[in-house]
Parts: sequence; C-alpha cells; structure tokens
Amino acid sequence: MERWKGRVALVTGASVGIGAATARALVQQGMRVVGCARNVDKIEKLAAECQSAGYSGTLIPYKCDLSNEEEILSMFSAIKMQHKGVDVCINNAGLAHSEPLLSGKTEGWRNMIDVNVLALSICTREAYKSMKERNVDDGHIININSMSGHRVVPSGDVHFYSATKYAVTALTEGIRQELREANTHIRATCISPGLVETEFAFRLHNSDPQKAAAVYESMKCLKAEDIASAVTFVLSAPAHVQIGDVQMRPVEQVS
Repeated sequence: MERWKGRVALVTGASVGIGAATARALVQQGMRVVGCARNVDKIEKLAAECQSAGYSGTLIPYKCDLSNEEEILSMFSAIKMQHKGVDVCINNAGLAHSEPLLSGKTEGWRNMIDVNVLALSICTREAYKSMKERNVDDGHIININSMSGHRVVPSGDVHFYSATKYAVTALTEGIRQELREANTHIRATCISPGLVETEFAFRLHNSDPQKAAAVYESMKCLKAEDIASAVTFVLSAPAHVQIGDVQMRPVEQVS
C-alpha cells in the first residue's frame, strides 16, 4: 500500500457499513479519501475519529445524492479543483428495496437501477476521465458487488436487487475489457461479499426489524472490516496483477 500514500480515493456510500470501514482503512494507509453520502454527519464524525487516532491520511466528507447525475458531476469537479483528481474509485454505494418482480413498485426498481447501476457507471466514467487527464496509468476501480450478482436466491424480496448486481458483474468485466483496449494499466476489480452484518437488512426490511435481525442471527456473518481488508488486499497487489472478482462468504453460508 506504500505507493498509495497521499493519493486520492473516492468511496461512495461512506457513511455506514462497508463504505465507512473502507474509508477508515484507506485513511489509515495514508490516502486522502473523499467519502460521499446523502448525509455526511456520520462521515464527519468518522473523519474526526481518524484524525484523533493519528492516521496519516485524511477523510474529506462530501454530500452527494448518487441518484442525481448533476450532483455526481459536481462532486468530480470539486475533487478536481481541490485534490486534482481521483486515483482510486471505490463504488460501494448500493441499496435494496423489497419489491418483487411480479408485484413490486416501479419507483423502487428505478431507485435500485439509479444507485446500483447508473451511479456506479457514471462514477467509473468520471474517475477514468480524471485519471486519463492526469496521465495516471496505475489507477484502480473497485466495485463492491454481492454474491447476489452470481446466483439468485429463492426470495422475491431481493430478485430485482440481484438483477442490478448481475449488472455490476457484467459491468466490471466490460470495464476491464475496455481498459485493455485503451492500452492502460488501470485495473478493475469487483468484490462480491455474501452476508455482511451492516444496516443493509434493516433498510431492506424496514417495516419488520425482527426479520432483519434474524438475518444476522442465523450465522456468524462477515464484518464490514472484512470487506475493507479485501479492498486493501486488492490495492496492494503488484502492478502486473489483475484481480477480477473476489468472492467472500461466511463459512456457514450455504449459497
């Protein structure tokens, strides 16, 4: 990770869970991390904690609604003005609504596409543009995917969400291929966790907190810090090594 000291990483969805753990880990490694979310109160608190801990990097909170392209473009403009550009883009933000395929609301489907697919694609495009403008040839795009992007579980609550994560699997490979066509050494990786104990299930089952709690009580789940460790592992790989997809599950998880 030594070569990343002082360089700029963007982490989307950095207020809680995997995003917050990843932002902390990168700051600890000496990176300047722009952490974005719709609400930055928690990121500001995390930034203060990182500073108090004496970490060598910096966490810069940025308020951004990723379902709004104009806000994403404004964020990248601000990063360019204040920090020159993005060297690492961690597309972590994602959400799920309990909207089955046969009875779900279009609004919920659209929101999942906007955040899980379009925002990821827009951030990737703008991050690549930032790297090319500055002749950065060793940048990295990391998409936080899901095991739901590799198999479909028999639960209508997550079928549409799973479709968006299958899209992330395809997008990551497409990005890798286009980067090769561009003769660049910028890398693209996707990290696909299984069950991670975060706020995810409580947001998915927001009307049934007992159901959400039961999800995490069923086994010893992954922790957000486990995914953050995978991110630093991927970033620390030698420059000639392309890590395509890291699949992670709790030992007790069946599928």
